[in-house]
Amino acid sequence: MRKMQNFRQRAGFTLFEMLIAIALIALIFWSIYLTYASILDTIGNTSVRRAAVSVLNNEIETIRNLPYESVGTVGGVPSGILPQEKQVTVGDVTFTVTTTVRNIDDPFDGTLGGTPNDTAPADYKLVAVKVSCKRCSKFQPIEVTTTVAPKHLESSSENGSLFIHVFDANGVALQGIPVHVVNNKVLPPIDLTDTTNADGVLQLVDVPTSTQGYEITVTDTGYSQDQTYTPGDPQNPNPLKPHATVVSRQVTNTSFSIDKVSTVLVKTQDKFCAPQGNKHFSMQGAKLIGTNPDVLKFSTTSVTDSAGEKLFTNIEWDSYSFALLEAGDDVVGTLPLSPMEVAPSSTNEFAFVLQPANPKSLLVTVRDSVTGNPVAGAQVRLEKPGFSATKITGMNSFGQSDWSGGNYSAQSGTDTDSTPGTVTMAANGGVYSTTTTAWLVSKTFDLGTSSTTFSVISWNPTSQPPGTTLKIQLASNNDNATWNFIGPDGTPSSYYTVSGAAIGNFHDGHRYLRYKVYLATQDSTQTPSLEDITFTFGSDCLPPAQALFSGLGAGTYSLYVSATGYFDYSASTTVSADWQQEDVEIIPSI
Repeated sequence: MRKMQNFRQRAGFTLFEMLIAIALIALIFWSIYLTYASILDTIGNTSVRRAAVSVLNNEIETIRNLPYESVGTVGGVPSGILPQEKQVTVGDVTFTVTTTVRNIDDPFDGTLGGTPNDTAPADYKLVAVKVSCKRCSKFQPIEVTTTVAPKHLESSSENGSLFIHVFDANGVALQGIPVHVVNNKVLPPIDLTDTTNADGVLQLVDVPTSTQGYEITVTDTGYSQDQTYTPGDPQNPNPLKPHATVVSRQVTNTSFSIDKVSTVLVKTQDKFCAPQGNKHFSMQGAKLIGTNPDVLKFSTTSVTDSAGEKLFTNIEWDSYSFALLEAGDDVVGTLPLSPMEVAPSSTNEFAFVLQPANPKSLLVTVRDSVTGNPVAGAQVRLEKPGFSATKITGMNSFGQSDWSGGNYSAQSGTDTDSTPGTVTMAANGGVYSTTTTAWLVSKTFDLGTSSTTFSVISWNPTSQPPGTTLKIQLASNNDNATWNFIGPDGTPSSYYTVSGAAIGNFHDGHRYLRYKVYLATQDSTQTPSLEDITFTFGSDCLPPAQALFSGLGAGTYSLYVSATGYFDYSASTTVSADWQQEDVEIIPSI
């Protein structure tokens, strides 16, 4: 009995063996299916290609049997009976047939306007026929080019020629660029699209004469557009590039410049890179399409979204100027300076750095007079009788002047509410402790970036009552969690005790900052106090070459600018608007 059972176990298949067998069978059948599908696909593609060749041969044969005068396209140059594009169906496949016919001025007998002058420049016709199928997978369009010549010598023509040159931003000729030409002033009307040759030229030979009748548009996918314009249009009465004129027996040359388009992301933010959404602004290019009056090729107004951003696509290379259209905000500066150069096929950002409006405000921009580059670290002083203020380009400030209502992180033994806007020691029955030190840790200041440099710490009042002390330590980090308070020598045992002291450079490169103020007294009737505290800093959120003076009175001011490596600059400026700007160019001293 046991032998029979062992025999049965050896004679059967395990589940694992069955799974392997099924997998092998599936793999074999899948390979067979793929081979079969590939064969069917090859047969199908061969059949489609054979049909396309048949369509192409029929078109060429039809063209060769046409009278020479009829070989041309409807709306094209030369004019004829052939459609520029048509659909041909073979079986269940629909092909698109595109036909292009060009007059050729063969240099063998001279060219129009050349030496010798060919008064009958249309020597023969070049015909290109392309068959394509948009819905056919893996099908490559088929194209054939042939020539058609007249049976007899060509006769002198009263027509002219139109040569359209296309260049990129660097003046390099562009090949294969579509050119759309329309002229409804001639009979039959012209409406054709053709491409430039290897020299970046579309040569239209033996075209009808017309005064400002040829409307030309040049563009391509991913490229900017250049075109001619209608003279006398109310929006552009005097275009720089009016529709082209063709004169009898002459060549009209006209040039167009296009290049790959770019993107411009406009941002509105504060000095800490925090978005300021829903801000209106204008953006204008420098290129003109008309004069008297000047008509800009690009000019628009727009608004940033709730995240403080507005993206422009398909932007042509140019120099673009920006202006804020918000009465409730002052422009602290821009990143980069306006105008901004946009190169072909580039990605660009432009940021308005804003703060709440505080009329009247003056924005001073300092540039190198030779290079035009921004000058960071320049000292800008604005003065008039009874007023003097100094700013450093590329620097700004932040601080605090009100701690009431718990506007801090932590405290011990301080009073921030009895006199709003002032921190003092807390009194107990009108008496201040002489044995304990009160302290307050500020809220966290987020500078928006770790690319920071800290300059000066200052506070008011700058002096304290006799027998009292006020001292400060700073803590900074990039994790918004590690707070180690230190003084000017970088240790916990030192303190900032004099307003206007330089901040240790070990805080540079940190995004988050807190300060801790210590208050102590030896006189129970006196307390030190803090009314405001200010930190001067620089970062990549700030414009590098601009300084804003706010809350000014109207009038004439003296403006002084000095910078290392430059001659001093001085001038007078009149402040009258709620916000205005002054551009200063300083001369290098070496």
